Formats: sequence, C-alpha cells, structure tokens
Amino acid sequence: QFKEKAGKNAEKQSLGLYAYPSLMAADILVYHATHVPVGEDQKQHVELTRDIAGKFNHDYKIEDFFPLPEPLIQGPGARIMSLRDGTKKMSKSDSSENASIFLRDEPDVIAKKIKKATTDPEPLPSETAGLEGRAEAKNLVGIYSALSGKSDQEVLGEFGGKGFGVFKPALADLVVEKVGPIGAELRRLEADPGHLESILRDGAARASAIADPVVAETKKIVGFVD
Repeated sequence: QFKEKAGKNAEKQSLGLYAYPSLMAADILVYHATHVPVGEDQKQHVELTRDIAGKFNHDYKIEDFFPLPEPLIQGPGARIMSLRDGTKKMSKSDSSENASIFLRDEPDVIAKKIKKATTDPEPLPSETAGLEGRAEAKNLVGIYSALSGKSDQEVLGEFGGKGFGVFKPALADLVVEKVGPIGAELRRLEADPGHLESILRDGAARASAIADPVVAETKKIVGFVD
C-alpha cells in the first residue's frame, strides 16, 4: 500500500504516510475493538495492530489488556475495482472522473459512468470460471452481485451469453436504485448543518466515554503522569 500511495515520489513523502499504520492501530486499540471491518487490502493494518497489542501486553505483563483484533472481511462488494481498470481499486483520488461512482452522483452521471466502463468484446459467460482473466467483467458482475444480493453465479445465470450492451443498462438501473436514496439523504443532511453538528458532538462524547478510560489506564501502565 505504501508503494501505491507514494507513487513515484517515495523519497519525498512526509511523516504522515509513514506513521499512518501506527495511527490506524491507535484508533483500533483505544476502543478495545475485537473485530474490525476491512477490505482484503487493509488486512495487514489489523495484523500490525495485533502485533502492537500483543507486544504491549507481553512487555508490560498485563495479559489481554489490549484485545488482539480480528479482521472482519465482508462478502461481495468489500472491494470494488475501478470502472476504468479492473485491476485497480476504485478510489476517489483516481485521475479519471469516470473511474469511480460517488454517493452524490446524480442518476444520469451514474448511468454515464457505467456506460463508459471498460469492458472486453466478449459476452458474459454462463459460469463464474469464465470470468477469470476478465478483470473488468468480473468487477461489474461483482457490483451487480453486491447490490442485488445475488451470487455471481446467479447474476451470470440471468445475463450469461448476453453482451454488455444489455448488462450495463441493467447494472446502471440497479446502482441508481441503491445509491440514489443515499445521495438524497446526504443532500438533506448537508442542508441542515446544525443537525450535523449535534450528531458530531454526540458521537464525540460517546467515543470519548469509551476511549478516555483506556488512555488513562494505558498511561498508568507505562508510567506516564498527566
């Protein structure tokens, strides 16, 4: 992930990028989390967190003070790939505006992005084995699967043998159906900043109620004095 984030400027990166895994571990440990929902590409961060927690418990001879968190990797949709390159993760920082679908995208924008999504000239296969080596096709089928609640095989049972000229409009309709209401709710919330501020204050108070005692006990264990 460092290579992906740093790109060609690895020698000029700030401390922020190097320290990020430690900060992520702190965010997990301060709440004594036992399970962390992550994508497959983020699992190594949880593994680092487990190492840090285990070393702390061992070094200070306090067994299980920090739980060793387990990665919770969800099923279909846990990692959506770029609409322009099926081998790259969909990202808000992608240089192509058509590579990602955003929650605020209007229905016509979503449909346009899916219509322009990179594909190959072959029709969809009837079996999941036929998706191997077809990253873009596999990605689009995976998106349909995640949003419809169907397995990849069920999706191919419906669309196998059909071209993307048939599949893409169906996928666009499904994405609009599922993502559209989320975008509408986002716009509603953004129109009421006072309500958003109250949610943030409440969330911060609830988080502090959990984290503050853990921080205090950690300082006590290592001998720090406020």
